[in-house]
Amino acid sequence: MAADKRRLEEIEQEISRPDAWDAPEKLTPLLQEKRRVEDQVARLTRLETCCRDMEEWLTLASEDEDPEALESLEAQVNRLEELLEETELVMLLSAEEDAQDAILEIHPGAGGTESQDWAEMLLRMYTRWAGSHDYRVEEMDFIAGDEAGIKSVTLRISGPNAFGFLKSERGIHRLIRISPFDSSGRRHTSFASVDVIPDVGNDIVLDIKETDLRFDTFRSSGPGGQSVNTTSSAVRVTHLPTGISAQCQNEKSQHHNKETALHILRARLYDLELRKRDAERQAQYAGKNAIAFGSQIRTYTLQPYRLVKDHRTNTEAGDVDAVLDGRIDQFQRDYLLYRHGQAH
Repeated sequence: MAADKRRLEEIEQEISRPDAWDAPEKLTPLLQEKRRVEDQVARLTRLETCCRDMEEWLTLASEDEDPEALESLEAQVNRLEELLEETELVMLLSAEEDAQDAILEIHPGAGGTESQDWAEMLLRMYTRWAGSHDYRVEEMDFIAGDEAGIKSVTLRISGPNAFGFLKSERGIHRLIRISPFDSSGRRHTSFASVDVIPDVGNDIVLDIKETDLRFDTFRSSGPGGQSVNTTSSAVRVTHLPTGISAQCQNEKSQHHNKETALHILRARLYDLELRKRDAERQAQYAGKNAIAFGSQIRTYTLQPYRLVKDHRTNTEAGDVDAVLDGRIDQFQRDYLLYRHGQAH
C-alpha cells in the first residue's frame, strides 16, 4: 500500500502543475489511474481496519467470554469474508481493458412487443446494478418500441472496473414467462442480445482513415415510426474495411450525434482488435449471430417456476425479482472465476 500512496502523491503533483489543465483530454488516463489507485488504497485500508477490529474483539471474547463480544467478533469475521471476496474479485480483473468504462447495448430478438419489453427489463436491471455501485449511466442512443419496451439502447456506464464486471453480461439472455401482452395467458419465451465493449475514449490511438468512413444521415424516429425531427439529424457511421457501424439519434444536433457515433465506433474497432488477440473471446462470438434458441448465456424463468440460471457457470438464483432489480454480482463473480479457471 505504501507504493500506491507514493503513486497517488506523484499523480497529485502532476495534475497540480499550472499548465496541467491546458489540455484536459491528455489528463484522462492519469485521472483514471488516480481513481483506480484510490480505490485500491481504500480497499486495503478497509481490510487492515477490519483485521485490527477483529483482533481486538477476539482478545475481549477470549478474556471474559462476553456474549456481546462474541457477537461482535462473528460480525467482524463475516465482514472480513466480504472484503476478501471483494479483493479476490478485483484481482481477477487483470486484463488491461477491465479497468475501462463500459459501453453496453441491448437489442431485442424476434417477437415484437414481447421481446422489446424484455429488452427494457434488462435495461432496468443494468441501470439498477449501476446505481447500487455508484456508477454513472449515460444514454448514448435510444429507440423506443412501437407499443412497449425498446428497439435498441446504448449506454455508457462509468465507474471503477465497469467493463471488467459487465463483460459477464455479453451474450443472449432468455426470458420465460406468462406474457402480459397475451390475452390467452400463454407462456412465452423471449430473447434479447446484450453486447458490452470497453469505452476507450481518446486514450487508444487507432489508425482510422477518413476515407474508410461513410456517414449517413436520417431522421430520428419515435414509436410507430413517427418523425420527431424535421431535419435529418440522426447519424450512422460505417467503417468500410470491417463493415462495423454505429449510430446515434439522441441529440437534435447532427454534430453531436456524429461525435457520439464516432465514439461508439472507436470502441467497437478497439474491441475487434482485442478479440483478434483473444481466441477464446472470438470463439464466443462465433455463435452470436442468431438471437434465438440454443445460444443463450442465461435464462430467467418466471413460469412455471422461478429461477435464474447462467449456462456457462451453472450459477443459479431463486430470487428472480432481486436479480431483475440489479443484484447480479454473484453471476459476475462466478463468471470471472470461470474465465480465470479456463485461462489456467
